[in-house]
Amino acid sequence: MQKAPLFNDIAQGPINGAAYWIKAADGVRLRVAYWPGGDKGTIFLFPGRTEFIEKYGRAVSDMTALGYHVLVIDWRGQGMSDRQIDDPLLGHVEKFSDYQLDVAAMVNAADELGCPRPRFLMAHSMGGCIGLRALHEGMPVKAVAFSAPMWGMLVAPAIRPFAAPLTQAMTKFGKGKMRAPGTDAQTYVSIAPFEGNTLTSDPAMYAYMQHQAKTHPEMTNSGPTVNWVQQAFQETSAMKKMTPPNYPVLTFIGSNERIVDSAVTRAIMGRWKRGILKVVDGAEHEVIMEIPKIRAAFFAAADALFFNNSR
Repeated sequence: MQKAPLFNDIAQGPINGAAYWIKAADGVRLRVAYWPGGDKGTIFLFPGRTEFIEKYGRAVSDMTALGYHVLVIDWRGQGMSDRQIDDPLLGHVEKFSDYQLDVAAMVNAADELGCPRPRFLMAHSMGGCIGLRALHEGMPVKAVAFSAPMWGMLVAPAIRPFAAPLTQAMTKFGKGKMRAPGTDAQTYVSIAPFEGNTLTSDPAMYAYMQHQAKTHPEMTNSGPTVNWVQQAFQETSAMKKMTPPNYPVLTFIGSNERIVDSAVTRAIMGRWKRGILKVVDGAEHEVIMEIPKIRAAFFAAADALFFNNSR
């Protein structure tokens, strides 16, 4: 396993972390980063779309302070992992099932690095979609904490009946690798001001994300491709129909969520026998990047869930 770059200056996380290159079964090169911690086990951290490892530096500090080791991944097409189309900024995947190859490579890396058990999953947004599929496929973790999981695509009611068929048709006619109509050509935090943003109500955390994007724009993503959107519709539609897997789960979602479909989150969590849903008053999409009080509540609740299911 070869060392990879880790930009501690923008991550602002623990200084004892290290990044590595790993390969998925289909040959795609991925980057993971590992931070040793205390005696509570290891958290697999699944980022969302457009995100990269360094974005979670401060969150890693919170988790290691609680006594956990942390392993984070750059999904294919994001961060410093391989980008598979000519325009590297576009968020693209051929099939959503390809992300499960990334999950398997990450689990193998955890074994190679000696990440201690018990192991847990923490997943945000698109990472929550990937994580739910991984749980259905038996990911070896004891408990899970989701932040605003992408289990439903938030689409305006007027175009909802046409969105999925349109992306399917565009993909069929060779338009799958173009940027999805209506999406941005730059990453969100580089063009959206803090006022009215859909990510966080904390100005300091928003400035932190903006600084990262400005310092390393090559690690960011713009809007998704048509194919990514079509695959996301297909994957979320399939998972809505599935019985939630038998894992203890805690899900946080903001009351001001405007990126994923919170109604689907409520519906799936309503069927999750070992699941707890917490709706955070005033929070935006990035619960893990919210004001200190909200972040502290999320990590405290996740810690309690993990501790109570560590055997």
